[in-house]
Amino acid sequence: MLFTVPPLAGHVNPTVAVGAELAARGHEIAWAGPASALARLLPAQARILPAGEEAGGGYSALHERWRDLRGVGALRFLWEEALVPLARAMVPGVERAVRAFGPDVMVADQQALAGPLVARRLGVPWATSASTSAELTRPFADFPKVGEWVAGQISGLLAEFGDAARESGGWDPRFSERLVLVFSTPELVGTAGEFPAHHAYVGPAFGARPVAPGFPWQRLDPARRRVLVSLGTLNQEAGARFYGAVLGAAERLAEEVQFVLAAPSALIGPVPGHVLLQESVPQLELLPHLDAVVCHAGHNTVCEALAHGLPLVVAPIRDDQPIVARQVVEAGAGIRVRFGRTRAEELRDALTAVLDDPGPRRAARRIQTSFAAAGGAAAAADRLEKLL
Repeated sequence: MLFTVPPLAGHVNPTVAVGAELAARGHEIAWAGPASALARLLPAQARILPAGEEAGGGYSALHERWRDLRGVGALRFLWEEALVPLARAMVPGVERAVRAFGPDVMVADQQALAGPLVARRLGVPWATSASTSAELTRPFADFPKVGEWVAGQISGLLAEFGDAARESGGWDPRFSERLVLVFSTPELVGTAGEFPAHHAYVGPAFGARPVAPGFPWQRLDPARRRVLVSLGTLNQEAGARFYGAVLGAAERLAEEVQFVLAAPSALIGPVPGHVLLQESVPQLELLPHLDAVVCHAGHNTVCEALAHGLPLVVAPIRDDQPIVARQVVEAGAGIRVRFGRTRAEELRDALTAVLDDPGPRRAARRIQTSFAAAGGAAAAADRLEKLL
């Protein structure tokens, strides 16, 4: 089985867990994508087949231009500057990988459009890896012009590679017609009873992560409730104002709450003793020691928190994050605040609510139960084996 992925941790991580499960069952596994980036995200023994190295290396430069964009501007940039160029760059390498590796099944991340293009051209069965559920919730239903523009981007890409089928109501490379692996559950997404049978809601799949630098576990304060604040790996530089609100909220809750703040120290400056500032944290290992999470509503961070039954305060920034934030709020598992305009008092009140009101914790634990029942990597492997 061949996974095709973009050079982004949140998209690679679920495939690590699924790949490990498949390998344990005796299957041969490989990944295709920008090799230098994937080497930092995959286990040391992973087989990597290079595809789109030139595009992957440019993602850090793209990030410098993307991080301050919002709304439709961010969406246009995502498609015009990232997804379509990445697909163009990856197609030759993915085709070489398929011819050399000979996969029986391909698993294509929704942002690695080269995978479906090549799979269709060479007649290889393929499944979708939906590392975020946003695309499954009709995100442009209220903005039809935006939806039409995205459809136009996809049609143009297909036509460029000699396939105009979409124009006659044909296929969409974001969605396999045979299997879509959704790393969430209807209890969070809100799609109970509405999704097709080939959409497999398998819950989060947590795989091995690169070893994080030493974390000062001894500094976790047992006398205070503990809250993680994280904006993920791509949004930290955009968070200077938000971090100010975090420190203000920390000052107001100093007697009750210890903040674990994952952020660049250069943006934060000195912090009081009850704020534990780290450039990065071992998130999966840390979550069992926490009482709540404040984040940007990134799909991975949200699912990891809910998999541990933790309520959330979400401050979405762009892309799928407003949709994931809405899912959290509608499920009752958290409170949304404004990323760009949040004040210390608003953040303090939101945190106090999710920590003191039993409702968000009950909702988080309900979703936690649904995640456990969904099966994760094992359930995903079961569904993929049925394509063989």
